[in-house]
Amino acid sequence: MQLGTLLPLGDIGGQPATVREYAQAAEQIGYDFVEAPDHVLGATEASAPEPGRTGAGLFHDPFVLFGYLAGCTNKLGFSTGVLILPQRQTVLVAKQAACLDVLCGGRFRLGIGVGWNEVEFTGLNENFHNRGRRSEEQVQVMQKLWAEPHLTFKGRWHTIEDAGINPMPASRKVPVWYGGHHERTLPRSGSRSGCRWAPEAKPTGPRRPASGRPPAPPTCA
Repeated sequence: MQLGTLLPLGDIGGQPATVREYAQAAEQIGYDFVEAPDHVLGATEASAPEPGRTGAGLFHDPFVLFGYLAGCTNKLGFSTGVLILPQRQTVLVAKQAACLDVLCGGRFRLGIGVGWNEVEFTGLNENFHNRGRRSEEQVQVMQKLWAEPHLTFKGRWHTIEDAGINPMPASRKVPVWYGGHHERTLPRSGSRSGCRWAPEAKPTGPRRPASGRPPAPPTCA
């Protein structure tokens, strides 16, 4: 069993000295890893999918953050909790994860989710409505890139023609954890070799906006 702590940027801020001291203290106390969430763009209250849920807080890019903290710690692990995978380019994420894995000595695990904020997908020029299905192929592509020096891949959303990434992870893999409580999350984690499930807490009933009407369920096919 491992014990981790979420990096509370909203409470402590994101200055270099602050996050460094937090990570070093977590390592000294005996935590196994620190976890950082991911948002690229935040919505305004007017465009938020639910009242008060904008994703507009302080979020360091996880790969940059963990690259910095890897040089400040010796054994502390790093986990994204979670990286919104389908709003990012798959090959680029595979490259970033591999580089971080090498530079931190294998202390990184990639927690992934499909997201909820359509504003981010629009701004990053990605399709919000097929993000769940697309994430399955994304994991397949990343695992192949981590394991094979060169590959040819033709899928529904990805095409790679005799190419590969360098560096590759030392173990030829990066641990992948599917995060979330959607009904498809657990089956997706079990469909790919080496993947794990990171369940998230879910309210007992649907959250209701100020109008009293239940929110529309998100599309996550």
